Amino acid sequence: MVHMDKTSLYTKSKAVIITVKGRVQGVGYRPFVFQIATQFAVTGTVQNNMDGVRIFAEGQEPALQFFVDAIHSKAPRLARIDEVIIEDSQSKGHDQFSIIPSERTGKSSLVIPVDSAICVDCLQEMREPNDFRYRYPFINCTQCGPRYTIIDSLPYDRPYTSMSDFHMCSDCEKEYEDPMNRRHHAQPIACDSCGPKVMIVSMGGDIMREKDDAIKKTIELLSKGKIVAVKGIGGYHLACDAFNEGTVAALRERKHRPQRPLAMMVANIEVAKEICHVSPQEEMVLQSSESPIVILKKRGGTSLANSLAPGMNTLGVMLPYTPLHHLLFEGGSISVLVMTSANPSGLPMLYKDEEAVAYLQGIADYILTNNRPILHPVDDSVVRIIDGKQSFLRRSRCYVPDPFTTSHDVHEVVALGPQQKNNFAIGRNKQIFVGPHIGEMEHLEVLAHYEKELSHLMKWMGIEGKMLATDMHPGYVTTELARSMKGQIIPVQHHHAHLVSCMEDNKLIDSVFGIILDGTGYGEDGHIWGFEILYGDPKEYRRLAHLHYTHLPGNEKAIKEPWRNATAMLIDYFGDEGCDLAKRLFIGRDYEIEIMANMLCKGVNSPLAGTCGRLFDAVSAILGVCEVSTYDGEAAIKLSELLTFEQVEKPYSYKVIFTKDIATINFAQGLKEIIQDKWLGIPLQKIIERFHETVVTICVELIFVLSNNNPSFNKQVVLSGGSFHNPYLAVEISKRIKKKGFQVYTHKRVPCNDGGLSLGQLIIASQRR
Repeated sequence: MVHMDKTSLYTKSKAVIITVKGRVQGVGYRPFVFQIATQFAVTGTVQNNMDGVRIFAEGQEPALQFFVDAIHSKAPRLARIDEVIIEDSQSKGHDQFSIIPSERTGKSSLVIPVDSAICVDCLQEMREPNDFRYRYPFINCTQCGPRYTIIDSLPYDRPYTSMSDFHMCSDCEKEYEDPMNRRHHAQPIACDSCGPKVMIVSMGGDIMREKDDAIKKTIELLSKGKIVAVKGIGGYHLACDAFNEGTVAALRERKHRPQRPLAMMVANIEVAKEICHVSPQEEMVLQSSESPIVILKKRGGTSLANSLAPGMNTLGVMLPYTPLHHLLFEGGSISVLVMTSANPSGLPMLYKDEEAVAYLQGIADYILTNNRPILHPVDDSVVRIIDGKQSFLRRSRCYVPDPFTTSHDVHEVVALGPQQKNNFAIGRNKQIFVGPHIGEMEHLEVLAHYEKELSHLMKWMGIEGKMLATDMHPGYVTTELARSMKGQIIPVQHHHAHLVSCMEDNKLIDSVFGIILDGTGYGEDGHIWGFEILYGDPKEYRRLAHLHYTHLPGNEKAIKEPWRNATAMLIDYFGDEGCDLAKRLFIGRDYEIEIMANMLCKGVNSPLAGTCGRLFDAVSAILGVCEVSTYDGEAAIKLSELLTFEQVEKPYSYKVIFTKDIATINFAQGLKEIIQDKWLGIPLQKIIERFHETVVTICVELIFVLSNNNPSFNKQVVLSGGSFHNPYLAVEISKRIKKKGFQVYTHKRVPCNDGGLSLGQLIIASQRR
């Protein structure tokens, strides 16, 4: 958004004050402005302040006009201009243009700079033997390196970062002070003589090597099958040779992570193409400045360790994004490293040096660390390309806390997010700051991490949180946290938040249909929702259809052990016959099945649920794909991994029962047919294809019928909920609804899973002022 009256500039000489808002600090914007001013003979000053960047400029009218145009249209690659405000001013008679010290007073409207993967220029310098930063693992400039993870307070200047204790040498200082140098005011600027250093440490805490010798020693240890904890931008990873089956298996055993896929880092894009199928769009994302983990279809015939991703046809792959990562692949024989977060599952990223040695005992063999503190830990971001569109599974490193602009007034609204895959969102004027991935809000350590990150961002934003949006589940940790804060609490239904999150992600205003396929969400009737067709907007919604409720015996236990969920579905649908079916399917569990049947009969600790996630879990267990989950979503994920897009199968049977107010989907006969096909020896893949086709058919036909029954409803449909990470569901439901004349929208900037929920919560709360 640019506010300027160009006609007011065309006088012989002119002076203006320009305020530039957006991502304009820590991205080389001030030296860029200096260079443009020099080019057009404009004099004045530029400085960072709590509002963004403030420019005082004076000069001849044509030159000043070119200057104004250039600062908006030719900004550095990491900059993002949200608003330019120009005001007339009196001339001050400056005879040159200069960069002046930052102004730290006033309320902040800054966009906090995000971390960025190493740029091409720095990588070339690091590899140049004659450069004084040759093989320096912390090389950076204004276009790359750490930002958010090292900031202590705003504005983003070196004294207010974790680089404050590293005093620049004369060579670095010369570049830092030179407005024509790309490292002018690059706050993490450093070299081998004055900056942070790496060291490899034994598990006894003894420093074995430092600087380049530490890197060379690490390469040697990795080649010998050792597991090394590596400190990166946002925390510690566990690294090992991805081709060494024994080492990968040992890592799984030590970390108590038997099945969950392990992320990998490859030396370069060519290696990625050797082990996976990589489309041009996937290649572009892999090589972007954000450098996320990208989910890729793996190739057959590689010698990668089989235990990297058991039961999966895909691999999570990323390229080196720090100088240190690149150096670990240079001079050694390893081309693919496991690079998985070192923290225990469900707990925050491990990032404090004093905690690393203690926690990693018995897990890592060595630690490659450094003496630059991480102030704000972040997990790696994870994306997948579905139908040519980037879909987030996790939005974190290098994307947060970059804000979204909105047409809604969201000022002083804070959304505290869900229980699973948590993040929060903060509203400031018409900006929304979605925080980093926090994780599962089930541990005290996670809550402490959450409160720290939330308070920092609220302070930096100058926000008090007068309205607090929470999930309406009464037992969630975020609900308890809201009660300890000062704002007005606004409970938001889980799937309404999903619908509105996708609306906001696509800047939709008018009411829409929402197909919400999810795992768990507390419903207004006290039951667990998750297979929903809604119609609404941020102010209100109607529930039009849902999956028939069945019990979850033991609640969370049935989620973690899908065979229990499957047993309960069969008993609920078929009574004694269902109990017998379960005993035939799950051999040796007769006693437990009888106990569950008794629990269901008496309604003991068995909440009612109708969710897509639990339906997938049940089918996965019935087919023997996954009876017990070792990580969130395992049963559904492994089921979908066995699917191909080669042909469309006939759907299984189902019924839709319409009442006056709502339609209920009954899948009883379909479950029985799946069991019969299994016992008839029908190939597993065919059964899975038919099941997926059934879910697609149900959704498409219901939207068509519900639209016909409500002709005044807009023919727009949003797709949200974690089940839409399933490519077949996402592609086929969208394609077929479009063929019926509807507009269909999917998520773009936040995940379709609960990681996008805080965005919807915030918008809904803002409409209830």
